[in-house]
Amino acid sequence: MADRNAVRRSYDELSPVYAAQRSDDGPGTRVLERFLGSLENPQRVLDAGCGQGTPVLSRLAETTTAVGLDFSREQLRLATDAAPGADLLQGDMTTLPLEESSFDAVVAYWSLIHVPLEAHGNVIDEFARVLRPGGRLLLCEGTNAWTGENPDWLESGVEMAWEIAGAEATRGQLQEAGFEVLEEWGVPEEFADNDGEGKDEYGEDNGSEGDGEDEGHPWTFFVARLDRA
Repeated sequence: MADRNAVRRSYDELSPVYAAQRSDDGPGTRVLERFLGSLENPQRVLDAGCGQGTPVLSRLAETTTAVGLDFSREQLRLATDAAPGADLLQGDMTTLPLEESSFDAVVAYWSLIHVPLEAHGNVIDEFARVLRPGGRLLLCEGTNAWTGENPDWLESGVEMAWEIAGAEATRGQLQEAGFEVLEEWGVPEEFADNDGEGKDEYGEDNGSEGDGEDEGHPWTFFVARLDRA
């Protein structure tokens, strides 16, 4: 099981490495642009698991009142410089320190995957709680269910753990929380490395060869609307 405190400490320790290797112009960024273009005059947007503030939170802060939430103090310290126009909060996605119906949209990039599986539904319920009726959610999840650890993630010497429910289970959790799933995209998001080769979120090679139909598209992005009066 992913220990949230251990994950938080790991992100505190490797935050500069993570920031240096995160792509600023990958498929996930293009999904964000499409999502923002579909919103009608969004005023307040939450980035749940904002990390170091790039590329998502900094982009949100350009056109909205953006709020970034993360449980890593070091990640938030970097976000202060990367997204100076955003409001930043340290907190846990399972109990968001935010008022009900206070956001037009929520985005969550590679953050749910570090939450223990039994709490995934609770996080999605929290997203529904803080969204206004008709609000939109952009959520990233692994396409296939998987749990595991990497003792040397991003060659940093720091261990990281993941608990991924998979797209099918996440789709059901969204519907149970009152969301209507509007769109889904498969995304082969990559980190950069010194050799110019792609790495997946776990720090493993993500070359195009493989037997599985989801090879090269390990991530699914959901766009969902809160169907609540």
